[in-house]
Amino acid sequence: MATQTGAHDVDGGAPGEAGGAGLDALMGQARRVLRDTFGHQEFRPVQGKLIEQVLRGDDVLAVMPTGAGKSLVYQIPALVLPGCAVVISPLISLMRDQVDSLVDSGAPAACITSSQDASVRSQVLAELAAGSYKLLYVAPERLDDQRLLAAIDRVEVSMVAIDEAHCVSQWGQDFRPSYLRIPDFVDHLERTSGRRPRLCALTATATARVRSDIAAGLRLRDPRVTVSSFDRPNLYFGVERPSGTRDKDELLLHMVRKRVDAGQEGIVYCNTRKAVEQVCQLLRDSGVSAARYHAGLSDEERSRAQEDFAFDRASVIVATNAFGMGIDKSNVSFVIHYNMPHDLESYYQEAGRAGRDGEPADCILIYSKRDVQTNQFLIERTYDEAIANGVDPSVAAASRDAGLQRLRDMTIYCTTTDCLRSTILRYFGQTDVPMRCEHCSNCSQDFDVEDATVDAQKVISCVLRLAQRNRSVGKAMIVDILRGAKTERIADNRFDELSTYGIMASQSKQHVRYVLDALVDRGMLAVSGDRYPTVGATPDGMRFLSERQTFELKVPRRMPRVDPTQVHGSRGGVFGSGSSGQGGQGEVDEELFERLRATRNRLAGEAGVPAYIIFSNATLADMARRRPTTEEDLIHVNRVGVTKARRYGEAFLACVRGEDPE
Repeated sequence: MATQTGAHDVDGGAPGEAGGAGLDALMGQARRVLRDTFGHQEFRPVQGKLIEQVLRGDDVLAVMPTGAGKSLVYQIPALVLPGCAVVISPLISLMRDQVDSLVDSGAPAACITSSQDASVRSQVLAELAAGSYKLLYVAPERLDDQRLLAAIDRVEVSMVAIDEAHCVSQWGQDFRPSYLRIPDFVDHLERTSGRRPRLCALTATATARVRSDIAAGLRLRDPRVTVSSFDRPNLYFGVERPSGTRDKDELLLHMVRKRVDAGQEGIVYCNTRKAVEQVCQLLRDSGVSAARYHAGLSDEERSRAQEDFAFDRASVIVATNAFGMGIDKSNVSFVIHYNMPHDLESYYQEAGRAGRDGEPADCILIYSKRDVQTNQFLIERTYDEAIANGVDPSVAAASRDAGLQRLRDMTIYCTTTDCLRSTILRYFGQTDVPMRCEHCSNCSQDFDVEDATVDAQKVISCVLRLAQRNRSVGKAMIVDILRGAKTERIADNRFDELSTYGIMASQSKQHVRYVLDALVDRGMLAVSGDRYPTVGATPDGMRFLSERQTFELKVPRRMPRVDPTQVHGSRGGVFGSGSSGQGGQGEVDEELFERLRATRNRLAGEAGVPAYIIFSNATLADMARRRPTTEEDLIHVNRVGVTKARRYGEAFLACVRGEDPE
């Protein structure tokens, strides 16, 4: 396995088409496009290597975290190579954002969507056939559209890029059957042109199994597989555990109000439509400008909510995971999960909507045990629906079991006392991670280390006494037995006759459960069963008892060093030190930044596009640091580029000079 900083190659592959001097020339063009069109002075880690592989003609599978610049991996080669690239993307809103941003940067791009009028689609197809575009975005469901195929057959297809490629995997968190059509579409292109285009598959989250499924499901040929570091250093991760619904709502409200008052915009994720409605109303009643988004709303309502958020008319959008892949807004400064997602893949992808501009951002998850039960119910319901729809029972059961295991991993993240960032990175297979990141709620919290050997012995002994009776029960029952609860179920099962009954009566229910969860987390106890999970002892747990090992427990102190409502990015998420490494030096002139933002908003209103399409907050902050005086100076501001400097330069230079807007 060849390695490089921040990434590693998993598979090799034979060189493709371009090589030697030809490849050097193409990379030279790629660097000019990077600078002139996208306004970056140099490639981010991994980007340059991947772009070189695509230009060489290789099939590529890239796993890069949200905000790492995946889109440029195919957009730059598409602008360099002859012909048009077909980009397969799952959501209309995501396609629109990408196309609007490309067109505003001077790149000829278009999309075909079901929401367009027939006349608009006809015009796009005609211009496609005439060779007017370098990138065409389509949903996978449209790949067998005969009019689309007829237009594509008239142009040279330089490549096929598959965004959110994990959707092809039945074992991933977002399986989308229409992605299975992609290989047939590629075969059609090869038959009609006599040449198979290179394939570029990209995703933000994929375990080793899902990566294997992607390569097989898309029929990639000797793919170059690159897994970038999943780490997002600019993101602060936190887990909060309020004691009840009232405390949960108060905590959410305090966190959101504090960030909105600081000029930030963010997303609050909920796992049900009902929760979206309740949380959105809670925020609105407190004066927060909030929009709502879930599958129960009409297309018009969802579109209006997304536009309100994109155009900064709403500071917060409250959404289910239906909003997960549909946002390309760069200046999201916080993502708060009101409910626990059902797996770490979904969580990391949704949390990754924050800080896409590389600036400091917060990702907070509010944990409740009730969310675990809700997710278990949803997984079981999906299984029942699959059986009712005729899915092979063994396939449905395997999918359910995989979902329940992912839920257990998600629960471990929410309850662990270890570094949250390291827990995420290890889950995705990254081994070179520090024990502490010093930038998550666990690393920012003080813990006392207690000797819990005796308590651990009592818990494991209780599990073993039950096993001697050929009985196994769930966590809640074990806690009740140990604490000597006088319930009808305990009496009916004669659990009050166990030698371990009541031996932890002096301990709180929370403490006993904390010890039990820690034993499961460390592999001394194991949870098995799907519909009704039960607890059993493992060989490690048996050795712990027989060898009289010690068991230490990290117990968080009551007062954390970091207030959970603290805003880790400064106003608007742009006045921190930043983490993109591409900004200018010096302090940001906050007064100038506000004038630049007003200028940007005015231009965005005139153009009818979201403000971040013009420039991100990070770009305005860099502009306020550098204070450019000429168009040439402006080109060196992060993410400006030649096209945007020419289009918007005079307005922003006048703003820097302190002149009144026209």
